[in-house]
Amino acid sequence: MAAAIVNEHLPTPLDATSEQPPLFDGTTRLYVSYICPFAQRVWILRNYKGLHDKIKLVPIDLQNRPAWYKEKVYHENKVPALEHNGKIIGESLDLIKYVDSNFEGPSLQPKDPAKKEFAEELITYSDTFNKIVFTSFKGDTVKEAGPAFDHLENALHKFNDGPFFLGHELSLVDIAYIPFVEKFQAFLSGVWNYDITAGRPKLTKWIEEVNKIDAYKPTKTDPKVIVELFSARFLAKH
Repeated sequence: MAAAIVNEHLPTPLDATSEQPPLFDGTTRLYVSYICPFAQRVWILRNYKGLHDKIKLVPIDLQNRPAWYKEKVYHENKVPALEHNGKIIGESLDLIKYVDSNFEGPSLQPKDPAKKEFAEELITYSDTFNKIVFTSFKGDTVKEAGPAFDHLENALHKFNDGPFFLGHELSLVDIAYIPFVEKFQAFLSGVWNYDITAGRPKLTKWIEEVNKIDAYKPTKTDPKVIVELFSARFLAKH
């Protein structure tokens, strides 16, 4: 079972004028942006495992990021990054596995070999899924994005004990997809009037169930904000 609900006060994002938190002082810090889907993966997992006291959220303002973040913390200058045990770890898919394995709380990795293999396959596919949908924004969006959502619909048919990708329990696979499906759904609906759930009953049910997860709720972005941000980024006329 997921950890108890925590009403967490979310800190203000640090910008170019903010001082750097002390590095490697024994505090485990998760550097995020509240609107970044990659960072959101690790944030959801942290919440789900009840690690609010163990992993401190440090939000970064990506539009006005502090110079010290790249120079001292994470040279890639991206989020998420985790400061833990004297080192900095990046890349969201690596991080969800790392946090799941190295911290207490319910494990989100399957023990069943068939589910384990399928989990790896789907986690690997998540990069392809994101790329297909992001690329579609520059072309015939509905036509190009559709097959990626069909792939998810088919994957959700694999195990009959749903509603999640690996059955009745939430796993790292779901956490890998949740932030992107959330943002794609808002953008495709808001801009193209395209409903990703139409004709996809399993995906519909998955989204419904995901939206009930307390660990996920505080990480969600207002759909209007998503539409504005994505429109500025992907639809701006050059």
